[in-house]
Amino acid sequence: MSEKKNDVLVIGELNIDLILGEIEKFPEMGKEVLAKSMNQTLGSSSAIFANNLSILGTKVSFLGKVGCDSYAEQIDSTLRQAGVDVSNILKSQTYFTGITIALNFGNERAMVTYPGAMCDLSIRDISDETLKSASHMHLSSMFLQDALKPDVVELFKRAKFHGMTTSLDPQWDPAENWDLDFNALLPLVDVFLPNETEIRMITNANSIEDAIRRIKPFCKIVVVKNGINGAIMWDGNKLIKKPAYLNKHVVDAIGAGDSFNAGFINRFINHRSLDECLDFGALCGAVNTTASGGTGAFQSLEAVKLCLKQTFNKTFDYLK
Repeated sequence: MSEKKNDVLVIGELNIDLILGEIEKFPEMGKEVLAKSMNQTLGSSSAIFANNLSILGTKVSFLGKVGCDSYAEQIDSTLRQAGVDVSNILKSQTYFTGITIALNFGNERAMVTYPGAMCDLSIRDISDETLKSASHMHLSSMFLQDALKPDVVELFKRAKFHGMTTSLDPQWDPAENWDLDFNALLPLVDVFLPNETEIRMITNANSIEDAIRRIKPFCKIVVVKNGINGAIMWDGNKLIKKPAYLNKHVVDAIGAGDSFNAGFINRFINHRSLDECLDFGALCGAVNTTASGGTGAFQSLEAVKLCLKQTFNKTFDYLK
C-alpha cells in the first residue's frame, strides 16, 4: 500500500438501522404483528463496510452526508469508535439523517428506508484532494443517491485518473429500473461486488453464470454473493466457486454482504491472491451473522479473531 493518508475512501449513504427481529409472519394491512427483539445500530451498506473494514486494520475514510440530528451523532460516534476518519462527512441543513426499518425473518429480511440526506450528496461534494488522499475508492448503494447517480461514471474516471483502485457494490434499485450505463462504468471498476439478484437484474439474465458471461467482456473482477450458497468469482480468466462458511446459530444476516466486501477488499488492497480475497470475504460474511446488525460482530479486532477461531476454527497471522 502507498504512503497516502488512508488506504480506502468509502463514498456512500449513511443511515441508522432500526432492526425488528424474531417476527413470526410478515405484517398485513390493518393488522399488527409483534417482534421479540429490537436493535438500533449503524446502518447502510457503505457505513457497515467502512466500519468493519476499519476494524480489520485498514485505514478508512468516509465521505457521505447526514442531517443535523441525533442519528447523525450516533453515526459519527460509531464510526469514530471503529477508527474511521469522519472528517469528510458533510451535514445537510435541509434533510434529516436517513433511517432503515428492517424486519427480520431468520436469514431473510424486508426493509423500508427513508433516504434523507443521502440523496443530497453530489459529485460537487467530492474534491480531487479527497480522492488523492486514499489508494482505493469504494462506492455502494448508488441507486439510493439521487444527486450522485448521474455522475457515477465521471466519479470513477476521476478516481482512476488519481491512480486509485476501485470497487463497487450496486445494492438494490428501489425503482427496479437499473438505469445506469454499466457498459461505461464497469471498465473503471476493479472489483464489482453485486449479489445474485442484483447481477441478474442488471444483465436480465436467468443465472449467475449467464449474467457473468454477459458482462465479462467489459469487467475486470466480478464477485457475486449468494448467501448460504456461497459466492462465484470471475477473475478475468475463469469462474471460481466458493462455498459459504455456515454459522449454525444465525442471529441475523443484515450486513453480511457488506462484511464479505470488507474481508475481500482488506486482502485485495494488500495485494493478496484473489483466492485468498474470496476466502476471507466469505469468512467475514459468516462472522457477521453471529451478532445482531451489520456491525455487531465487528466490535473489535480481538472479537473478530475470537469468532474466527471458536466458530470457524480459523486463525490468521495478518490480523494484528
